[in-house]
Amino acid sequence: MAHILIVEDEERIASFVAKGLRAEGHRTTVAADGHAGLDHALAGDVDLVVLDIGLPGIDGFDLLDQLRSQGSRVPVIVLTARDSVTDTVTALEGGADDYMPKPFRFAELSARVRLRLRQAAAVPAGNGTPDALTAAGIELDLRTRRATVAGREVELSAREFALAEIFLRNAGQVLSREQLLDQVWGLDFDPGSNVVDVYVGYLRRKLGTGAISTVRGMGYRLDR
Repeated sequence: MAHILIVEDEERIASFVAKGLRAEGHRTTVAADGHAGLDHALAGDVDLVVLDIGLPGIDGFDLLDQLRSQGSRVPVIVLTARDSVTDTVTALEGGADDYMPKPFRFAELSARVRLRLRQAAAVPAGNGTPDALTAAGIELDLRTRRATVAGREVELSAREFALAEIFLRNAGQVLSREQLLDQVWGLDFDPGSNVVDVYVGYLRRKLGTGAISTVRGMGYRLDR
């Protein structure tokens, strides 16, 4: 059971999200303004934050900035009515782990919560969450969500970044399409879907054609 903080000033939405997460076995806390949300998030007993942007007090961008500047690596899913590309980039570069525009389906939010909790649990204990991952000449800055290849910055979409992160965390290991679907998309995609192959193609064009190998009949591997 995870403790999930919901920072949302619209009571109806906060109640809806909290009820759904509690039904899945999680413990929830709701904060209706930015200052209260930041206090709860920094208390140290929160496993994940669902964060609205348009908040009274301090907005979600400021909350996220203060949270990260004080060293907290708690996973944050931004949930907001603002769905412009600029706001999406601002949230992700500010340290958000995921971004969902309103209106949303609870099933998708739930899947993303499970994904981020699994990823957080997979980080080895003792050293905290790393700020960057490096393998095969590729570096991902997890705080700013920037990617570089041999020192050259490349632009990755949020989904491409998430896929690249999984490859770098498991460099040298073969990852099946089913594993990648589950860890990156977190939804019940048709196993026959070619979405993984499409996004691997996108990454190869941006990270280098030789970075990710196809292991016939098994999946893909990021070569060290």
